[in-house]
Amino acid sequence: MKNDAVVRIEGMNALLKNLGKVDAERFIALIIKEPFDYTKWQERLFEDMSVRELSKNAMASIIKK
Repeated sequence: MKNDAVVRIEGMNALLKNLGKVDAERFIALIIKEPFDYTKWQERLFEDMSVRELSKNAMASIIKK
């Protein structure tokens, strides 16, 4: 298990890589400002997506790396 400092660094790097500086900062501000339940958000994240579509997106993401 990674310690908190490593998780913070890796998380920030992921945000910067995928969103850029401005949108990463904006994302953090949104998360801090609004009450946010990650577990409920995660449960609803893919509810409108079929298993086939989810699989297709996951495979496309792996191929891009």
